[in-house]
Amino acid sequence: MKKRVAVFVSGGGTNLQVLLDAQANGQLKSGEIALVIASKPGVFALERAEKAGVSNFAVSRKELGLPEFEAQCLRLIEEHRIDFMVTAGFLTIFSEDFVSRFPNKIINVHPALIPAFCGKGFYGLHVHKAALERGVKLTGATVHFVNEVCDGGPIIAQKAVEVLPGDTPETLQKRVMEQAEWVLLPQALEQVCAKRALP
Repeated sequence: MKKRVAVFVSGGGTNLQVLLDAQANGQLKSGEIALVIASKPGVFALERAEKAGVSNFAVSRKELGLPEFEAQCLRLIEEHRIDFMVTAGFLTIFSEDFVSRFPNKIINVHPALIPAFCGKGFYGLHVHKAALERGVKLTGATVHFVNEVCDGGPIIAQKAVEVLPGDTPETLQKRVMEQAEWVLLPQALEQVCAKRALP
């Protein structure tokens, strides 16, 4: 029986597309993307979900506020009998109360080698800008379980990516996505769904 997975998104959904492709090509064997929840309406990730025939909903974090946003997400998770969740380019930090309901059931991909450049405020281009400012020669991505500490849950997998001379936050972001995030995320989700990744 495949595990049912919900993916939380806030934008274009490139990480979602990687997971949908992994499902289509058989890399994701032990799980299926059963639900996509966007934190705002009109994002392209919802179109990706629609095209793939996956149930998808926009639940506006901004309009509802966090408590009601989480309450609606909980209802959808229960209705769709979700086993695991992935936050992929999702710009909302869940409350401790929400996360505590799902120990080792939520995974996140972070565009750095945790514990470097992580925690509150480190998302998107901010991460790559900080890495370049610090002058690191290696960066990468981390897939980890989500717990009550921002970017603090047990690590499932990491992959390093070289920082090249002349990199901008944008070029580094693209390389980290292509060489690390998009490689690790489907592998880690398969491990979790197959119960091979336990903290």
